[in-house]
Amino acid sequence: MIVVTAVLIGVLYAFVSSFVPEPNRRRFNAVMVGGAGAAYLSGGGFGPWEFAFAIVATYCAYRGLESWTFIGIAWLLHTAWDAAHHLYGNPIIPFCEHSSLGCAICDPVIAVWCLAGGPSLVEPLRQRFSRSRPAGDHHHAALNARCDLADG
Repeated sequence: MIVVTAVLIGVLYAFVSSFVPEPNRRRFNAVMVGGAGAAYLSGGGFGPWEFAFAIVATYCAYRGLESWTFIGIAWLLHTAWDAAHHLYGNPIIPFCEHSSLGCAICDPVIAVWCLAGGPSLVEPLRQRFSRSRPAGDHHHAALNARCDLADG
């Protein structure tokens, strides 16, 4: 069940992020992955290595302000850090034993979306369910144009 939940959380994150227009979507995601890179600092499970990881993640997040690729790389690095924390018994949420495992499953879902350029997952739905006319509907377009002239 943790796998399904974690994948759904990753997809939900990408979907909700899609409501933010570009280029702000990319910048928002750079800030989010920068925060994720510092998530383990308070636990200190790997001592000074936590700071080293935070520095690398911060660099990738900074570069991510202008590059979806760096955001995706940062999420993949965070995935590896989550896996290490899970294997060594130091979860991201101390009272939730499998929280790092969940993050290690969720984060690559987000990374794949970022490496694809962070495309809007909302826009295709908007287009599909919009009330606009079909592309070949010239009769209605001409009729509407005549009505607009008559109203004018």
